[in-house]
Amino acid sequence: MLNKSFFYPFILFFLTLAPLSSVADIVKPALVEISVKTDGTFQVEIRASIEALLTGINSRYKNTRDAPNAQAYDDFRVLPPEQLRQAFRSFEKGFLQEVKIQFDNEPARFQITTVDIPEPGYVKVPRISLIIVEGEVPTTAQSLNWYYPSRFGDNAVRVRQVDEVNEKWHWSPWQWLKNDEVSQPFSLTEVFTQQTFFQVLTTYLVSGFEHILPKGLDHILFILGIFLLSTHIRPLLWQVTMFTVAHTITLGLSMNGVLNLPANIVEPLIALSIAYIGIENIVMPKLHKSRLFIVFIFGLLHGLGFASVLSDFGMPENDFATALISFNIGVEIAQVAIIFLAWFFFAHLLRNQLANEQQYRKVVVIPGSLLIALTGLYWTYDRIQF
Repeated sequence: MLNKSFFYPFILFFLTLAPLSSVADIVKPALVEISVKTDGTFQVEIRASIEALLTGINSRYKNTRDAPNAQAYDDFRVLPPEQLRQAFRSFEKGFLQEVKIQFDNEPARFQITTVDIPEPGYVKVPRISLIIVEGEVPTTAQSLNWYYPSRFGDNAVRVRQVDEVNEKWHWSPWQWLKNDEVSQPFSLTEVFTQQTFFQVLTTYLVSGFEHILPKGLDHILFILGIFLLSTHIRPLLWQVTMFTVAHTITLGLSMNGVLNLPANIVEPLIALSIAYIGIENIVMPKLHKSRLFIVFIFGLLHGLGFASVLSDFGMPENDFATALISFNIGVEIAQVAIIFLAWFFFAHLLRNQLANEQQYRKVVVIPGSLLIALTGLYWTYDRIQF
């Protein structure tokens, strides 16, 4: 006789997804580019959400609506640029005191010279403003350290050495900074050395994996939707691979500027693809040949969503193909991991407790697919800007 308590973990697993369906957005790490010029000046370009800075909402909030200042954050997001700029003025002094630049371990003085705030756009995506800071570099400086406090959020920083007279410049690799850490020293005396093949591969492979696990809940639900209709490993891997091939195509085209769709179109369509997979699982009792084609089409769509991640992260010009392939390998590894974890829990452990395929479909496939479909439909509604 089937032990009903065995299903409690299964029910709990799906119920934990429900609160996540209301995620507004996640504040992205700030992107920082520091230009050190041979004329003795430096310029820092900080691309970040001013709304998040003003309200103290950073990456520790997986759901911005859970933050204490969530309402203030939403109020700032709809302000026109001139009003948000006025609100930021009172914050500037504290911002300049907490952000630090050191040359040879000596603090530098600097000031904000420009704050460029775009018009309010698609409200489901954080508005990214540009803050420009400028100062002077000691003539004997040989290294640079950067600090961006954790209460402002995570950040990625790189340094460009600029020789305007000879029209030469050299970028350093990115450094991703978390947990209130200071950057490793950036050399100011050496000619830029490109990252090795292994460094590029590792950096973008990890980025691809993390974009799915743990950050990509919408992609996780899509993969689980694929899994539920058929728990046989071979057809599952074919579907996941077809999904990866498809999103690699649109990701490559998007990163090369050939194909581009705005987020207010892409994000609702991705949510709708999740709902479709859940509904199809309910109305179609068995896997059919057209499933590969459907997964491929949806993979093309999801690739446009991945492009926003790589656009923020940046792509090395000389290692574009390596970075793109590595990112997609990371995505594929994460997707396969989801498949095997789901297979072990549902198909291996849970299925052994059920009498037959019909009971498995009734107890697992139907309720699981229904929850995925409802989540996808809610996200579609939530992401549409009327």
